[in-house]
Amino acid sequence: MYMVPSKANEDLAVADGTSIRRRSLIAACLAHAVHDGFTDSLYAFLPVWQTQFGLSYAALAMVRALYYATMGGLQIPADRALKRFSPRTTLMLSTAMASTGLLIAVMPLGFFGLCVGLVIAGIGSSVQHPRGSMLVTDTYGEAARRPLGVYNFSGDLGKAILPALVAVMLPIIAWRPVLALLVILGALVTFALVWLAPATPITLSNKWQGSRMKASQRFGILTVIGGLDTATRMGYLLFLPFLVRGHGGGSTEVGVALGLLFVGGALGKVTCGWLAERFGVVFSVIATEALTAFMITATLFTPITATLVMLPVLGIVLNGTSSILYGSVPELSSGDTGRAFAIFYTSVIGSGGLAPIAYGLIADHTSQEVGIVASAATAGLIVPLMLVLRPHLPKVAEAPTDDAIKSTSV
Repeated sequence: MYMVPSKANEDLAVADGTSIRRRSLIAACLAHAVHDGFTDSLYAFLPVWQTQFGLSYAALAMVRALYYATMGGLQIPADRALKRFSPRTTLMLSTAMASTGLLIAVMPLGFFGLCVGLVIAGIGSSVQHPRGSMLVTDTYGEAARRPLGVYNFSGDLGKAILPALVAVMLPIIAWRPVLALLVILGALVTFALVWLAPATPITLSNKWQGSRMKASQRFGILTVIGGLDTATRMGYLLFLPFLVRGHGGGSTEVGVALGLLFVGGALGKVTCGWLAERFGVVFSVIATEALTAFMITATLFTPITATLVMLPVLGIVLNGTSSILYGSVPELSSGDTGRAFAIFYTSVIGSGGLAPIAYGLIADHTSQEVGIVASAATAGLIVPLMLVLRPHLPKVAEAPTDDAIKSTSV
């Protein structure tokens, strides 16, 4: 009987592993884009719901919080409940439940039905972040940093595309058919995940588990850094429209400024993972945060034209650091990658919700300029924390070993 040479077997295993990695990344990115698109699309429905149900602004905020708070607050228990299931099962359940929640909101069940639907949709979306991140990490192993940056970017892509489509359709057709189209999209993605995502979990060891500092301590510092990075970003976004107007810009200039910042941010999420691989995690984070603090402060003094020119670069460093931090979660956690990502995302989402309130209070009691400087100073606080983590992070990310590549063919 003819036997395939061992070298050919190895080549087939590597090719199969490459296919699994590619499909897993596409599956995680697709789920991330759809769920984040669902999240931000709700903003477009708020004015319609206000008219339909006679809601105040406070009530609208509460309706929005039903989804956002459920999605953010349940990530840890949701990950714990589903950790024994395969990535394919968890992502399918997550997307199916989110779509089911939106379907309930579509039904003519009144305001109560809308609220119940948003809660169920939020529960479904709470699973996606930790399990999608874990899928990318487990599949790529030591080479996961750059793919996690792509995964991070895919969420922004969903936030850019779906809300824009919803906003275009709402003036043309009623809100229930528009929301029903999102339900159909969710159903299609659920079925696509059957083919894309692997059916069985892939478990890899944590390379950095033997570090001198306890895993809980080093991961706790990383989580604080993630919260501060998000706080800086959300604080500056709060003040940017007023800053542009203070420089003499109008509504058009405000829109252009936000667009330039977001374009730079999307580019940063893709490129900063490469930066960390090339120059090391610690150097890259310190460089991006120092440049963030400097450029935020500089926009206080530059004229409107110079500010607009600076904003794409500021967007790169303001948003891009998050991809480096996400890529460090597996390195600094105790080995339970899914739980680590759930904790990290909870911290980031919580910081994103609370930070604008804190900066707003600072500005209310002092001035807008002080509020902007406070957001810049927050970025500066990250530098000494990164120096504490320096002994526990690789100076330059290493290429994946042959064993790591072969393990993805499981």
